[in-house]
Amino acid sequence: MQVNEEKLNALLGKMVGDLGAAVNGALMIIGDKLGLYKALQENGAMTSQELADKTGTAERYIREWSSAQAAQGYLEYDDSAQKFSLSAEQAMVLLTTKVQ
Repeated sequence: MQVNEEKLNALLGKMVGDLGAAVNGALMIIGDKLGLYKALQENGAMTSQELADKTGTAERYIREWSSAQAAQGYLEYDDSAQKFSLSAEQAMVLLTTKVQ
């Protein structure tokens, strides 16, 4: 059997993208349900400890969540300040405004 490298690479790329979407989908739900995105929008840039304190969650889990979100481009990260934040575009996509 001869393997077509182009087709193989396309399939592998699709699989990696699908796995990333599955993981990030769950992380986005967590961010919404725990009010993590909302806290970042309301308070601006925060360390994982500040975000955990603000939302009543465990810092260890928030550090993992926020690092993963930043790695995928769903949060901004300032390495010098060690703070996570939402850009205006991220906030627009990740937070919904309830119309009264």
